[in-house]
Amino acid sequence: MKPFIAIAGGVVGLGALTWGLAYHGVIFTSVFAPQYENVRRKTFEQSKSFRTGSIQELRNMQFEYIKASPEHKVALASIILHRAAEVPADAMPIELQSFISNLPN
Repeated sequence: MKPFIAIAGGVVGLGALTWGLAYHGVIFTSVFAPQYENVRRKTFEQSKSFRTGSIQELRNMQFEYIKASPEHKVALASIILHRAAEVPADAMPIELQSFISNLPN
């Protein structure tokens, strides 16, 4: 009878240990995951590929704005201003900064 109780106790102990480690992982993730993701996002936003891609997208939108009808210019200006807010001004070429600063709010 004692070996059966020892084996059952071992199984229950192993299950409790497994549950405890899983719960610890959930707690650990809930505390540190948001901070980790913020660091990843900041790193991505400071990367050359993000800035280059954003500037190319803004330039394409600038050309679309120039070709657009007056009704569409209002909508495009709103979108351009929203996207430009994500890119630091010092990363943009001067002519693009000038275009964005002259857009109607």
